[in-house]
Amino acid sequence: MDDTETAKTGGADHTRIAQQFIEAIPHARALQMRIDEIGGGRAVISMPWAEHLVGDPRSGVVHGGVISALMDTCCGAAVMADDSKPSSTATIDLRIDYMRTARPGHRITARAEVFHMTRRVAFMRAVALDDDDIGNPVATATGAFTAER
Repeated sequence: MDDTETAKTGGADHTRIAQQFIEAIPHARALQMRIDEIGGGRAVISMPWAEHLVGDPRSGVVHGGVISALMDTCCGAAVMADDSKPSSTATIDLRIDYMRTARPGHRITARAEVFHMTRRVAFMRAVALDDDDIGNPVATATGAFTAER
């Protein structure tokens, strides 16, 4: 792994821990979530569009619950990738604002970051995109997660 790749993924340890985190969650496996970046209290996780995840068969739009599961999982992975090295995490509160429908057939990516960490709680921000257009997100989220040490 070169320096660029290490910076992108946060190193092998964070990647391994995050992958184990996702593999331990059956719905994350079922949704085919993939870790794209991890480390330093940040995570990027994506998943493919799939017909069985569609909430509106006429339009092909993915169900909102799929977006919330992706964002929740991404936030949890970001907590686990924090430099304070929590041993576990759980969602305390997660508010999701849906801005628009995700485009049918497009991969959906969630980006999450810890913006404040106390001894036991991580405060999160996240965004879901169906391309790299940060100015036009599918959804945004804020939340609080436990940070057990």
